[in-house]
Amino acid sequence: MGFNILVTAKKTIDYTVNIHVKQDESGVESDQVKMSMNPFDAIALEQAIRLKEQGYADQVRLLTIGPSSSEDVLRQGLAMGADDAVLIESETELYPLEVATCLKSYLNQYPHDLVIMGKQAIDNDCNQVGQMLAGMMGWPQAVFASSIENKTDEWVVVREMDRGLETLQLTLPAVITCDLRLNEPRYPTLPNILKAKQKPITTEQLSARCDLPENRPHLIRVTSPKQRSGGVMLKDVEALSHKLKELGYVR
Repeated sequence: MGFNILVTAKKTIDYTVNIHVKQDESGVESDQVKMSMNPFDAIALEQAIRLKEQGYADQVRLLTIGPSSSEDVLRQGLAMGADDAVLIESETELYPLEVATCLKSYLNQYPHDLVIMGKQAIDNDCNQVGQMLAGMMGWPQAVFASSIENKTDEWVVVREMDRGLETLQLTLPAVITCDLRLNEPRYPTLPNILKAKQKPITTEQLSARCDLPENRPHLIRVTSPKQRSGGVMLKDVEALSHKLKELGYVR
């Protein structure tokens, strides 16, 4: 008998878009900008769908937290192969701990055997939700997964680290976050896009899952990184040594 998978997704500015900071430095320009599913989340969804196709899972549910406009990301995921979707509406941009708290509340009411998510969202690069959720639920976790394989009653996950590859063995329920090299997400076919319009999306309000504290972090400003100065071409090692001494880096 298979199990149920919950995949989380976030609507972000498409990774191909050149980001521009607003003139008032209140954030980045998002009006009239192409938006799409966070690419790491698309990898997570692809992996969940493959597990179902291999007969390990019975159901793949996609969940996002965001404004009502996030429904198009859910429809994209349904067209890829998710069975149903959940939209937890929030006009407020949540911080990782708040997202993890919301997901914990959902899992307590609607148990799932496996949570698969992208290792991070490309708009903030926090890389915290998966680890926080696993800690809150008391579940084993494997982050930065580049390979997921079933071994009878256990799952073997290979994860990428700075010093090489680490192989972990875990039992369900568990949380797994996905890295780029895990797979290549499929493109939805036209028939599946049409079918996705008939698949159910359940909508909830954020207040039903968690209460936001009054003393939340406050965004002061967003600025573009300083432009780097051009490099200097040196003809040989002697010139390099002289330049380093001139700049005070060596004596």
